[in-house]
Amino acid sequence: MSIDFAVEIESLRGTLENIIAVTRPDELKARIAELSEKAAVPDLWDNPEAAQAVTSELSHTQAELGRIEKMVERIDDLETIVEMAEEDLDEKDLLLEEAEADLAGIRQALADLEIKTLLSGEYDERSAVVTIRAGAGGVDAADFAEMLLRMYLRWAERNGYPTKVMDTSYAEEAGLKSATFEVNAPYAYGTLSVEAGTHRLVRISPFDNQGRRQTSFAAVEVIPLIETTDHIEIPESELKIDVFRSSGPGGQSVNTTDSAVRMTHIPTGIVVSMQNEKSQIQNRAAALRVLQSRLLQLRHEEEQAAKKALAGDVKASWGDQMRSYVLQPYQMVKDLRTSHENGNTGAVFDGEIDDFINAGIRWRKDQAQEEN
Repeated sequence: MSIDFAVEIESLRGTLENIIAVTRPDELKARIAELSEKAAVPDLWDNPEAAQAVTSELSHTQAELGRIEKMVERIDDLETIVEMAEEDLDEKDLLLEEAEADLAGIRQALADLEIKTLLSGEYDERSAVVTIRAGAGGVDAADFAEMLLRMYLRWAERNGYPTKVMDTSYAEEAGLKSATFEVNAPYAYGTLSVEAGTHRLVRISPFDNQGRRQTSFAAVEVIPLIETTDHIEIPESELKIDVFRSSGPGGQSVNTTDSAVRMTHIPTGIVVSMQNEKSQIQNRAAALRVLQSRLLQLRHEEEQAAKKALAGDVKASWGDQMRSYVLQPYQMVKDLRTSHENGNTGAVFDGEIDDFINAGIRWRKDQAQEEN
């Protein structure tokens, strides 16, 4: 069956127009000009954190605009190839084969661009704070938590997103009890929030001398990074602050002073630990920022729960397990919400999870529409 390229190209342009209506390229250009001025200020790097935020947003915004402009060019080029095929009968088959390949690539690229239009939640455009905790499964669960940390850091690296590991709590034998890191990029929270939930690993345990199959679990929490405009005030009377010495794998001291900070919010029981900064003051500031982010997320969840209760239709959005990583007796990573799967488990653990994230974002949008 031959492809009706005229119909396909019209469909592509229609999809692109919808994306342009949401992304507003003119506003992106204005924002790029504004950020470029800020980036050119001579004393920009006197405040490294603020400079990083400016340069990161500038890079992301330029890339977003570039993707849209490139898509316009690709569709125009596809139309040109089809026109050439109609005029050059000798090369027609070869040109149409090239056009068919380009069409498939453009469809996929547009589908990826469309994902960004689905990120319209209140905090979706924020940077993200991700915490991974080992669950049931002993040393295998701790090892799994470390595998997930590497997976997400590799994913961020592949996408050019700056990350910062803020806290790591090592398990005694291997792996991690928990780890917290930031992903400092626009829409990192909206993108990664679909990764929140319980992850399950099935494999032959490398820690079992009898070579038995082991199932282990890890929990992933994703919250939006606090901003100064959020005004989450925490009275000192609601905080319990403990200081201790930072430690690395196996209890090896990495700091000879009590620079690590454990901050407990007494009313909610939320505990935040920070040890990866060089001073107690820096760790305290980082811990407070993450605590504020968690309280902001808690407030948002309470508001959403109240709205659902008023609507009389309370649904559990997440099951006990949202994704399974099976390495034995077969190899398969499968998302239990979207049914998306990938048999290349090595690639997934190396950070190739965009397809899972995109499927999760679409699933979440569908769930929201069903509830409304």
